[in-house]
Amino acid sequence: MRKLCPNYDKEDGLDTVLEVPIPEEMFDSMGSNVASRWHNMRALMRAQTATTQQCLLQTISDTEFMALLKLVCSPLIPFQLQPDQPLTRPIRHCPIGASIATYIVQQYVAAVGGQDALNSVSNMCAVGQVKMAGSEMHQGDDSIHTAGKSEVGGFVLWQKNPDLWYLELVVAGYKVSAGSDGKVAWSQSTYQPGHANRGPPRLMRRFFQGLHPRCTANLFLEAECTGDKKINNEDCFVLMLDTDSGVLKAQSSANTEIIHHKIWGYFSQRTGLLVKFEDTKLVKMKSPKGDDTVFWETSIESVLGDYKYIEGINIAHSGKTTATLFRHGQSRPHKRKIEEAWRIEEVDFNICGLSTDCFLPPADLKREQENAEQ
Repeated sequence: MRKLCPNYDKEDGLDTVLEVPIPEEMFDSMGSNVASRWHNMRALMRAQTATTQQCLLQTISDTEFMALLKLVCSPLIPFQLQPDQPLTRPIRHCPIGASIATYIVQQYVAAVGGQDALNSVSNMCAVGQVKMAGSEMHQGDDSIHTAGKSEVGGFVLWQKNPDLWYLELVVAGYKVSAGSDGKVAWSQSTYQPGHANRGPPRLMRRFFQGLHPRCTANLFLEAECTGDKKINNEDCFVLMLDTDSGVLKAQSSANTEIIHHKIWGYFSQRTGLLVKFEDTKLVKMKSPKGDDTVFWETSIESVLGDYKYIEGINIAHSGKTTATLFRHGQSRPHKRKIEEAWRIEEVDFNICGLSTDCFLPPADLKREQENAEQ
C-alpha cells in the first residue's frame, strides 16, 4: 500500500501522507510514468477525476459507476444502535428463538475477546484495500457471473462510538466519501455533492463485516434464531432480524418506499465467530408523475475470514462481498452482480486526538442542516 506522496514542489520537502492509502496495483495504473501517476493522484485527492482507463465494472457511464460503487462500498444498516447497550441480557422468560439468539451472541462476544475488551474501545481506525468486479445488466432472472477486468482501490475508515464515523474510498480514479456526525448520515462522490440519508444516523454495513464486534453483538441481541446452515463447510447458527415498518417508513421518501429490509448473521457452531453477514432490501420507486413503478431488490452477502487478534479483539481481516441488484416492474426484469474482495491492512483502537471535528459533514450539507433547523 502506498501511504506517502513525494513533494515535487520542494526537493528537500517532507513527503505528504495520503489521506487514503492505495494499493501498488492501482498506483501503477494511474499513468505511463511516475510523474503522471502522482499528478493524477493529487487530482484524485482534490476530488477531481484522475486520468485512468478502466472497465468501470461493465457500466455505461460515470454516474452509473458511482451509483454502483456507493451501493457496494457504503450502504447503511436499517437499525440505530445505542452506545451504552449492555452486551448480555437474561434469557429467562423469553421466546425460545430469542433466548437461543441471546446465548449465541454471548458465545460470539467470548470468541472475539470478551466483554471487557470490547468495552475498552472508544474509537478505531481501519485501512484496507478492495478489488471489485461486475457484470453487465442482464435481462431475466437467470444466474449471472462477473466478467472483465477488476477495479482495485483502497479505503480508510474512522469510527467513534457509535454514531460518529467517516469513510474515504478510492477505486479506479474515483472517490467516495461517507460519514455520520451523530445527527445525520451522508455520502458524496466525485460527481455528486453531499447527500443526506433519510432517518436517524445509522452505522455503515462495512462495520459488520468483522470490523466492529461490539456493534455486531448489539445488533444481533434483538435477533431470533431461525435454524442452522452450512457455510463453507462450517456448521452455523442463523440469526435473523426484520426491520420494523415504522423504521422503514422513516427511511422512505415521497417517491421511494422501502418494503422490507432483513438481516441474517451466520455464527460458527465451532468457534462462535461470525462467518457470514447477509441482508436483502426491497424498494418500490415511482416516477414524480406517478405513472410508472419499479421495484429494486438488493441482496448483499459478505463471507468473513482470516480472524486475527488486535489488542485482544478478534477482527476479520479478509472476505468477499457479493451484491445482486434485481429490477422488475412494468419493464422486463434486469439483474446485475458486483463482487468485492477486501483485505484489512491495519487496525488501531483508542487513537488519541480523534475529536468530533473529524466527523463533520461537507460544508454544503452542513449549511442545509443549519437552514433546516432555523
